Amino acid sequence: MASQSVERRRCLSCNRWGGERRPGQEADTVDYDEDNDRGLCQDGPWHNTLRRGPRNACGQWIIWAALVRPAPASDDPSPPAASAP
Repeated sequence: MASQSVERRRCLSCNRWGGERRPGQEADTVDYDEDNDRGLCQDGPWHNTLRRGPRNACGQWIIWAALVRPAPASDDPSPPAASAP
């Protein structure tokens, strides 16, 4: 297995790429098989064309949904202050 950082903004970490991959062991990385690194672009500028995940990029990159981390919860359990009438 190979790994690539999301910071590179390649097809591999784009939500539109249809190749095989999985979220990496380290935060903000994607793991993939170097011998199977191709997938179709889905609904992007290269729609329905085979793209090499770790090498190709475009200007319409969208982070892969599986890599999006939820926003941290607030440490303050108090309700919001009411506004005066």
